[in-house]
Amino acid sequence: MKIEPKRLKDFLLDSGLVTVSDIEKAEEKAKEKKQDFEGILIKEGKISEDDLRRLQAYILGIPFVNLEKEKIDFKTLSCVPAPIAKSNNIVAFKKSGNILEVAMLDPDDIGMLDFIKKKSNLKILPRLTTRESIKNVLLQYHKSLKAEFGDIIKRESATVRSVIEKDAGKDGGDLKKMAEELPIIKIVDTLLSHAIIQRASDIHIEPMEKEILVRYRIDGILRDAMELPKDISDAVIARIKILSNLRLDEKRLPQDGRFKIETPEEKVSFRVSILPIYDGEKAVLRLLPETSKGFTLEGLGFHGEQLELVHSAIRRPYGMILATGPTGCGKTTTLYTVLDILNTPEVNICTIEDPIEYQMPRINQTQVKSDIGFTFASGLRSLVRQDPDIIMVGEIRDIETASLAVNAALTGHLVLSTLHTNSAAGAIPRLLDMKVEPFLMSSTINVIIAQRLVRRLCADKVSYKLTKDDLAELGEEVDLTRMLGILRKSKVIKTSDEWKDISFYKPNPKGESPDGYKSRIGIHEVLNVTETIKNLIIKSATSSQLEEQAKKEGMLTMFEDGIIKAVQGFTSLEEIFRVTRE
Repeated sequence: MKIEPKRLKDFLLDSGLVTVSDIEKAEEKAKEKKQDFEGILIKEGKISEDDLRRLQAYILGIPFVNLEKEKIDFKTLSCVPAPIAKSNNIVAFKKSGNILEVAMLDPDDIGMLDFIKKKSNLKILPRLTTRESIKNVLLQYHKSLKAEFGDIIKRESATVRSVIEKDAGKDGGDLKKMAEELPIIKIVDTLLSHAIIQRASDIHIEPMEKEILVRYRIDGILRDAMELPKDISDAVIARIKILSNLRLDEKRLPQDGRFKIETPEEKVSFRVSILPIYDGEKAVLRLLPETSKGFTLEGLGFHGEQLELVHSAIRRPYGMILATGPTGCGKTTTLYTVLDILNTPEVNICTIEDPIEYQMPRINQTQVKSDIGFTFASGLRSLVRQDPDIIMVGEIRDIETASLAVNAALTGHLVLSTLHTNSAAGAIPRLLDMKVEPFLMSSTINVIIAQRLVRRLCADKVSYKLTKDDLAELGEEVDLTRMLGILRKSKVIKTSDEWKDISFYKPNPKGESPDGYKSRIGIHEVLNVTETIKNLIIKSATSSQLEEQAKKEGMLTMFEDGIIKAVQGFTSLEEIFRVTRE
């Protein structure tokens, strides 16, 4: 049932979905990257995966199904076990008598169809679908398991409490032994598994007066997940300390550690921070998926001139690229994406980080260890003796690191780093505070990127038009005339459109997506250090003066970039206000 590339090309051209030029360019890139040309077409936005799957289904004579909004009965879903469904991208969605319809991405996987047939003892009818459809159905497995997680926690907590009560007269019991008992292992494993399933970025385990509160940060928002009995607090924290190789007997000082979970489908590293508080010890675990690959600047939300400026800056052999913004705004992910683009056999890339968040092949990554005197500054001083072409400094925190980073950029290295400032222009006064000479900044900085993360709207969003009051509120944040010109220039709206004609979108909360959002995308401003900006830097101009000049030269502010994405339907105006007003 495999479609020959030539046949697929002919059908693509006949359908009018892509041009001959699109296919030729995709084939060239596919040959370089050793990928299928249709994958390149999807990645570059020339064709949607939905359209491609429909065309493939038509060619093969297999019905196409879209399951992105479908709710599947759990009995039908269970005909294909969750691990099999996830690893093979195949799900059961309809059962009629002895006939089971399954949706899949690869119709050539005859072996898997035979396996499901033998396991279910049903006649199998294959259907083609999209990756988003598969994701939606896989999430339904997880939702069905959510109640089961609660039952496990409740049952195992009761077991732990009975053991604690039994050992209470024996010198308080053995904490290490307790942490290695099956009930506690099950509780902690369940918390971790549930967090992975819910796409959480952080787990907060917070002892309170009468219970332990567990919260997950999902898409940047903290949400209550569950409560545990207070009397198992020490055992839960002890289990996390054992996993992280931390000291069990140290309860007065903060501790940091790390551990990893590997499953057949994914690897996730957990960065652990233990902090003594009034009611016990609080643990915060940051989830770092090691299998998160394939980020692109376009996928992160860069577009148009922003994208061109960043690509132009990273092609230069030396200079500085700075990413700015508050903690958790995606700065490190942006820099890792740039490193992934630059990571070729011809260059030596070295990093100094605190902590190492993602491990990348062929890149020499070094972890800061302040307790033994190995800081960003001392690490950077050593890195420049390692014959690097490209250096990433996790964060410029002090005068010494700033000075060394600038000197590295001056001496022929491309330096990537982050700063905690609210805007791109704000990076210049921040470096001035660190005693970096203005003439050195103007000579070394290529571009400054500022960013925030906003939640993406789900597919079933609701469109609406702005009222006069909405426009008045928007006008307080942005020049409406300038913004209308930007939207027209970006071809997001028609040249003749006015504000009354422009559609915006709101979330549509429902069962599978309680708040109407899923995942996140970046909004950015990219300040290009042109000759006029260099002159302003040398004159020690304020951030407002720098931003005003950059806007005259075409820079989009984060808020303006957010409005573009709101009009495109990626996010809502409420989200843009929420993240830019923080």
